[in-house]
Amino acid sequence: MTAKVHLDRAHGVHLLREMLRIRRFEEKCAELYQAQKIRGFLHLYDGQEAVAVGVMQALGPQDAVVGTYREHGQAIARGIPMGPLMAEMFGKVEGCCRGRGGSMHIFDRQRRFIGGNAIVGAGLPLALGLALANRMQGRKAMIACFFGEGAADEGEFHESMNLASLWRLPVLFVCENNLYSMGTPVGIAEAETAIWQKAAAYRMGGEAVDGMDPVAVEVAARRAVERIREDGVPWLLECRTYRFRAHSMFDAQLYRTKEEVESWRKRDPINRLREWLEKAGHLHPADLERIEADVVAEIAEAVAFAEAGSPEPVEELERFVTMDEVPQ
Repeated sequence: MTAKVHLDRAHGVHLLREMLRIRRFEEKCAELYQAQKIRGFLHLYDGQEAVAVGVMQALGPQDAVVGTYREHGQAIARGIPMGPLMAEMFGKVEGCCRGRGGSMHIFDRQRRFIGGNAIVGAGLPLALGLALANRMQGRKAMIACFFGEGAADEGEFHESMNLASLWRLPVLFVCENNLYSMGTPVGIAEAETAIWQKAAAYRMGGEAVDGMDPVAVEVAARRAVERIREDGVPWLLECRTYRFRAHSMFDAQLYRTKEEVESWRKRDPINRLREWLEKAGHLHPADLERIEADVVAEIAEAVAFAEAGSPEPVEELERFVTMDEVPQ
């Protein structure tokens, strides 16, 4: 496999901009949640930006993405506009799912973003079905399925890996291993903590990569996608990453220390890439100021769009809902 990434100024700045867009969007979501403008559950992506941004570089518009319930970053990296995304967070009709999905169920048909899922691991069999449909209908497309390491405990992980290998389905399984299944350390939940090695049990390729490095993730993802497209076989990519914030806004984080979090913050993917670009002469202070200003303006516009939106009328609540008649 010969996949490579040419990290020139344009591509390096693009990766940095995309990660900054995700980080600032998540920071704004946390602020709006505390202001009670966003309700329900909220799982933020801070720290994991390199995974979504790196993987998306390897995909084409014909490919589909199955997200997790921590999917705002995946959605932004896939190209879903911030306005409809923020409106969805607000529960407004102008949201990408008419406000019915909220934070955990983002969906965009045009961009083939097949949503998040509140059930751990539930996206895995969905990815299988999409890949099988592509094959049966003769579409030359693949599926990238994101999931956390906690999903590797679930039966559908093993069932999906097994069937994907048996049926030779074009699926890229992307494990975002952030070390904690909610609050359970991976070493307590997994007999084999190297998730990528589980691929061997199903006779498919697998690889682990530094999930705090967008370039490393992109190289590994392109390599995997190249193999999938050429041979029509699935692949497991384990991205070792870390979430800087709590599991959700309700999480007191009693399972990890502040020192551990701070040690991982030193590996912040945004700072690492920014420093490399500066040393290589590809990024100057004025460039960063302009990027930050553009991102702040984009988010402000998205918030204004969401706040100006409307809740769904009561008379519309049964729309899209199929109800069987209850026997008398």
